[in-house]
Amino acid sequence: MMINIFNSTIQLSQTPNIGEISTEISLLQSKASELLSWIMNKTISVLLALLVLWIGIKVAKWLLKLVQRSFDKSKMNPTVSSFLLSLIRIILYVVVVITCISIMGIQVTSFVTLLGTAGVTVGLALQGSLSNFAGGVLILVLKPFVVGDYIKEDSHGNEGTVVGIDIFYTQLRTYDGKYVVIPNGALSNASLTNYTKHDKRRLDLTVPIPYDADIKKVREVMEEMILNNSYIMKGEPHDIVLDGFNDSSMTLALHVWVKTGDYWNARWNVMEEIKSALDENGMEIPFNQLDVHVKEK
Repeated sequence: MMINIFNSTIQLSQTPNIGEISTEISLLQSKASELLSWIMNKTISVLLALLVLWIGIKVAKWLLKLVQRSFDKSKMNPTVSSFLLSLIRIILYVVVVITCISIMGIQVTSFVTLLGTAGVTVGLALQGSLSNFAGGVLILVLKPFVVGDYIKEDSHGNEGTVVGIDIFYTQLRTYDGKYVVIPNGALSNASLTNYTKHDKRRLDLTVPIPYDADIKKVREVMEEMILNNSYIMKGEPHDIVLDGFNDSSMTLALHVWVKTGDYWNARWNVMEEIKSALDENGMEIPFNQLDVHVKEK
C-alpha cells in the first residue's frame, strides 16, 4: 500500500499544468495574429503607396503639360519657361515621394529632418551642382543669352544655338547637328560670345587687288555692288578702305551691315558678287606666283 501511494504521488507531480499550456498557446496565437495583421497592413500600405506613386507621376506630368501650355499662351520667354518647368518638375516629384512615404506609415517630420541633414551632406559633396544651379539663376536673371541665340563659350570653344536652359545645364546644337551640354556654372563664370544678341551684324571681308590697280575704280565697282546687293542693309554705314600691303598684292577691306539671321548667306553671296563684279570690269584678283628669269651668258 505504501508503495502504491508513493508511485501515485510521483505520477501526479510529473503531470504538466494544463492552465500554463493553455496560456502559452493563447499568447502564441495572439503574437501570430498581430504579426499577420502587421504584414497585411504593411502590404496594403506599400501597395497603396505604389498606386499613389504611379498616379502621382501621371498627374505631375499632366500638370507640367498644363503649365507649359499656359507659358506658351502667355508668350513667356523660352529661357524663363524652360528653367521654371525644370524647377516645378522637381517640386512635384518631391511632393509625390513624401506623400507615398507618409502612406507607408513613416513619420514625415522625421523624414524631412533626415532629408535636411542628408541635403546638407550631399550639398557639401555636390558643390559643383549647386554652383551650376546658381549659374542657372544668374543666366535667367541677367540674360547674357536666351533660347535661340548662337553663342560661343570662350574657355573651351564650344559653340552652337541654345536649344534649352535647365536648372544645371545649358544645351547647344552645333551647326553640324551635334548636341552639346555645358554646365551653367562654367557659362556664368567665364566669358562667352553671343553672335545673335542684336538683330544686325557687321560683315568684314578682305579683297586682294594688284598693285597696278586703280583704287578709285575698284572702289566704284564695290560701291555699285553694295548698292545692288539684296543682303546688305541700306542706310547703314559701310567702309571700303585700303587695309594693307602684301608681297604680291594690296588688301582692300570691305565692311557692311547685314541682318543677323542672314549673316552666312550674306557672306557667301557678297564674296561671289565681288568676284563677278571684278571679272566684269577686267580686274583680276592676284595670287601668289613665282616668276623665274633666265639670263643667258
